[in-house]
Amino acid sequence: MSEPIDPAEVRRLTDAVTRLRRALRSSIRTEYPWESLPMAQVELLQTLALEPLRVGELAARQRLAPNTVSGLVGKLLESGFVVRQADPGDRRTARIALTDAGERQLADWQRAHERRLAAALARLAPEDSKAVLNALDGLEHLAAALNEG
Repeated sequence: MSEPIDPAEVRRLTDAVTRLRRALRSSIRTEYPWESLPMAQVELLQTLALEPLRVGELAARQRLAPNTVSGLVGKLLESGFVVRQADPGDRRTARIALTDAGERQLADWQRAHERRLAAALARLAPEDSKAVLNALDGLEHLAAALNEG
């Protein structure tokens, strides 16, 4: 059994994740000023990059209400970033899939974030940069544990 987790450390992690997310969201405007895609839509594009999904499946993966996802999908359809496809397993339903424009938008967004993160890591002391990169496996496992419920 693992040792007890210090609540103060959990609070620090929560604060750090919140600040990182906010900093990423605002810093992307510096390098990618024309970007206006809300984070919720970006997250849908990231999920759809793995495979086309029905709205209900997309809602379950994102842990959002289906009507919320329907609204987000509607905006992505208007932007030309996704299309509705016939579901081969059930012709009465549709799957949502990325378009080439959606793939390009997502790739541009990803590259801009990678450049911002790389530049920020380069400004850190070498031991801090290494500590952040060494924490990646643990952070990925933490994300998976959170997704499991």
